[in-house]
Amino acid sequence: MANTIGLEFIEKTKYHYLDPTAESQGGTQPPLELLYPRDAPLIKLPEAASLQMPAMDLRTAIEQRTSLRRYTHQPLSLAELAYLLWETQGVKKVTQRPVTLRMVPSAGARHAFETYLLVNRVEGLTPGLYRYVALQHALIDLGFPVDINEQVTRACLDQNQVRTSAITFIWVAVTERMTFRYSQRGYRYLHLDAGHVCQNLYLLAEQTGCGVCAIAAFDDDLLNAALKLDGVELFAIYLASLGKRN
Repeated sequence: MANTIGLEFIEKTKYHYLDPTAESQGGTQPPLELLYPRDAPLIKLPEAASLQMPAMDLRTAIEQRTSLRRYTHQPLSLAELAYLLWETQGVKKVTQRPVTLRMVPSAGARHAFETYLLVNRVEGLTPGLYRYVALQHALIDLGFPVDINEQVTRACLDQNQVRTSAITFIWVAVTERMTFRYSQRGYRYLHLDAGHVCQNLYLLAEQTGCGVCAIAAFDDDLLNAALKLDGVELFAIYLASLGKRN
């Protein structure tokens, strides 16, 4: 059965160069990031140029990287969070096309993710659910109920590292942003792009004295419902818990 499902998925997402796409048919390009209420207060993050972290050799970071599920109770500073966000999804430039250029590769520079943050221990932030507004390098409090930690943990099959993390990164795929250019094939690229982002986070965690555990085992319906996503146009594609190591 698994092989049959896999073959059906491959057939469905084959890229035929003559297939029309929304872009080739003159469609309107989706916004570069999700809209938010203009009167919503933004939490400005420290500017990227001001972020100074301990130097670490790239080879060292790669070779000592490992998944970590147990964290100390030490909070992250707001500067550390800003650094992790900037180096995973920060916007370096908006081109004339327009697309965003960021710190990770993305198919056609589509960068079809929004970064949601389940915050438990970050200095200056109330625990809750936030979204990174990449174009502004800022956060917005999504105003979720106080039990959002338990909801997300439950959706992640009760993996305790979500409950006890300083932060859990939740990457949300904006389907149209990718399929606009690549049609059904875009679903493959979403999953490839998610890996690029998470690998950056793993290496940055080594530099900041943190550990990460990537999470792909979750109940899609429960998690999307907890985050108020429709599961089709917007859906959680990947998560990673993070916290300070002993």
